[in-house]
Amino acid sequence: MGSFGDVMRNLDWSVPVHMLMSVIPALICITLHELSHGYVAYKLGDNTAKNMGRLTLNPIKHIDIFGLAMMVVFKFGWAKPVPVDMRNFKHPKRDMAITALAGPVSNVVITCVVLFIYGMIYAPCALSGSQFAIELRDMVYITAYLSLAFAVFNIIPVPPLDGSKVLFSLMSDRSYMKLMRYERYGMIILFILIATDILGSPMQKATEFLFNILFSFAQWGFDLSSRLFF
Repeated sequence: MGSFGDVMRNLDWSVPVHMLMSVIPALICITLHELSHGYVAYKLGDNTAKNMGRLTLNPIKHIDIFGLAMMVVFKFGWAKPVPVDMRNFKHPKRDMAITALAGPVSNVVITCVVLFIYGMIYAPCALSGSQFAIELRDMVYITAYLSLAFAVFNIIPVPPLDGSKVLFSLMSDRSYMKLMRYERYGMIILFILIATDILGSPMQKATEFLFNILFSFAQWGFDLSSRLFF
């Protein structure tokens, strides 16, 4: 038992801890993103997601394992798409575009809220001297960044990403059906472009640019925290 305890104490836990600090934020971003799609579709008249149990905060219902791994490794990924039947919409094209936009918009809102929280807890976590508090603060930061990266990635107008559904509202039905013929190849193409950094680098730069703009929410949180507690 003593030798086993020594082995456990000497293990480098930094890698699994770092992975966990990315997985949990990714699950939060994915779950709220897909829930937003389903909820907006439901409010617009489509019960498909509700009937299939996708209006839930249970991340297991929304996970695509490969997409989750992509988020953890490359900071860009995807979830299991929420089923939507646009035939249930009163205005199919318009409502489909609104439903599609709900996901990325929710992620931008999450980024703003989480950055504000990050600013609020920044000083208290640093002053606490607790390693757990510091890691928790870092996880909050990662959540904000991943949420924005998820929004930027999903707005790309390539099937099956959300941007393609928005593009649908601007195209004729015939043109869109031609585009959707290639939907099955969309994720393969995107993966290759990200892995080879052809798309990955521009997406990272776009995310960082927007993140720097939205970081003002963290400053507001920090200022409020300073006035309340110091």
